Amino acid sequence: MTERKHLTSLEVEKLLSATKDSRNEARDRCLLLLMYRHGLRVSEACNLELSQVDTESRVLHIARLKKGLSTAHPLRSDEVRAIKAWLAIRAKMKPDTDAFFISERRSPLSRKTAWLIIRSHGERAWLSLPAHPHMLRHACGFALPIRERTRA
Repeated sequence: MTERKHLTSLEVEKLLSATKDSRNEARDRCLLLLMYRHGLRVSEACNLELSQVDTESRVLHIARLKKGLSTAHPLRSDEVRAIKAWLAIRAKMKPDTDAFFISERRSPLSRKTAWLIIRSHGERAWLSLPAHPHMLRHACGFALPIRERTRA
């Protein structure tokens, strides 16, 4: 039997819940939510800049990697709330970078740190398999048909 390469919707919810009361709750919740909902690769999330996130127009501009088309995605209300919560904390840190996600050292979030964030929250959520960033991208793909059916 091959190991699953995606998280189920229930596992994603557990992962998001595991960010509650964590050291960097607002950043981590925002990171996980955007990666899941928009199918972001870890590099796309880490390279996200402030100018790509427009809470007024409720749009996320994604610079896709690996020959993907750069696109604009609508932001849902819970995503806007998560973004605003993170931006309020980020502003207090006064970083010298336009990177949207930053580390405690106020530098752009690295791929390695993003991996560690997802892995540690997966452990906190008691997931049955070790979580990693690409599982959120695959989870987005699996959830899309379900989201489309519930809108119809």
